[in-house]
Parts: sequence; structure tokens; C-alpha cells
Amino acid sequence: MNERTVRVGDVRLCYESLGDPRDPTVLLVMGLNLSMEWWRDDFCALLVRRGFHVVRFDNRDVGRSSRVPGRGITAWEFLTRRATPAYTLGDMADDAAGLIAHVDPRGAHVVGASLGAMVAQEVAIRHPGRTRSLVSIMGRPGDGRTGKMSWRRVPDFLRPPAADPVEGMVASFRRIGSAGRTAQDDEDVRVTVRRAAARDRGEDGGGRQLAACVGERDRTADLRRLTMPALVVHGLRDRVILPSGGRATAAAIPGAELLEVPGMGHDLARWVWPTVVDGIARTAARAAGATA
Repeated sequence: MNERTVRVGDVRLCYESLGDPRDPTVLLVMGLNLSMEWWRDDFCALLVRRGFHVVRFDNRDVGRSSRVPGRGITAWEFLTRRATPAYTLGDMADDAAGLIAHVDPRGAHVVGASLGAMVAQEVAIRHPGRTRSLVSIMGRPGDGRTGKMSWRRVPDFLRPPAADPVEGMVASFRRIGSAGRTAQDDEDVRVTVRRAAARDRGEDGGGRQLAACVGERDRTADLRRLTMPALVVHGLRDRVILPSGGRATAAAIPGAELLEVPGMGHDLARWVWPTVVDGIARTAARAAGATA
């Protein structure tokens, strides 16, 4: 990987740039406790072939980005949704906006998945001048009513670490993921877990990220004020963030396109990639048309 680092405030972010920097930039924001490798190489290559400059990065508290002091979250706090976060999703959004300013002063098409979708929403709200378009995948608006987790999936967040972390992650994605996951999808997970472990240089900060997610604010009113083109993608099989979260997000953003994908769960299986990449390109084209 051609990794670089940039300091944004008190946080140092590790990122990778792919494609021609003269092309429009797509910033990819990954989900809970997952480093940049989870935006798979082949997925990023699809975007580069569509004419984008792709930037993926480690959020604070994962990969080779800075670890932030503070406590995480207990099982009781997770169940009662009463966490006291060390930082907010807005702080993570400020990190991402600082990275955009560093890599492309023109701004970026901001794409986020799961927790990354909520961070991407905050980027658009807090830094509209740096957000050319918004794509929110598997997200919710934080209203406390929509996009809740199915109770059947709660044990996935409370179970102890698997004895074999690689196969444990494969099993996790089989539980929460899309219909039609293939052996190649499972192998993607194995390769990515090993790559992420080889790059990880600090303590596990996933508990602090989870606390930020549990402590999220209601963004609905601010989403209603957005003016950039937006796409909301949600799987109809998602039981980690129920599809009502995607519907509420799209309903809040003026002119947003809602793309609900039958069979898609809380993952990005390979068969979903063409749909997502087409959606990113379509939304970016809307932004280019509006600018022209």
C-alpha cells in the first residue's frame, strides 16, 4: 500500500490515494472498527476505472491512525444506549474534512458505509463546502426511532472474541451479510483481516467508536438543509441497521435518491459493488451538472 499520513488537529490520519489526483476525488469512510482495507482493492479499482481519484483512510482509533485517550463502552451502556463518548461522530467528520482539504481543495464526493455513513452525513452537514456529493450506505439519521438493530443481531456485538479471529470474522459476515455471499467474499474477509492485523499499530479503539455511534445526535433537521446531490443505499436484508434508517435518511435530504437493494445485508458483497459504484458515479454526475 502507498500509505501517507496527515495531521488534522490533534489526530494523525493514515490514508491512501489511488488514481489520478486530477480526477474528481471520492473519499471512502469505513464503518465501526474497520480500517481502510475494508474498502477492497478491487472495489476501489472499479471507481478509478470510472474516472475517480479514490482516497481511503483509517478513521481515528483504527489501523495506523492516532489512538485517542478515553474509555470505550460497556455492554450495559450499549444495551441501554447511554454511552458517554470520548469523542463524537462530528469529531470524526472533522477529521475527514481535514483530510479532504489536504488531498483536494476542490472538495470530494463523500461515501460512507455503516458508522462511516453517519460520519459522512456529518461531513456534509458541518463542511458543505468540502462535500461535492454525499452517498450514505447502510446508515440512519440518528433520530432514535429508525434504523435500529434487530434484537437477533445484538449478541453479535456482545459475544467474546473468537479463538480464531479470521474465521470468526468470516462467520460474523455470514450472519449479518447479504444473501448470495460467495467463497470469494469469504476469502476477501480472510485476506482483509490478515492485512489489517499486520498494519494495526495500537490498542483496539472500537469501543470508543461504538460509544460515539451510540451517543449520536439526531441529524434530521440538519440533513433537511443539505443542498448537494445525495444517494442513500440500503439493503432490504440489513438487520444491523434496519432499512427504516435508510428511508428516513433519504426522506430528510432534499432531492435524495433512495436505492434499496433486495438481498443486501450489512456488508458489501461483491455482487453489490456494480450497483454501488454506478450509484456513486450517478450522484457525482448530478453534482457536476449542478456546478455546470
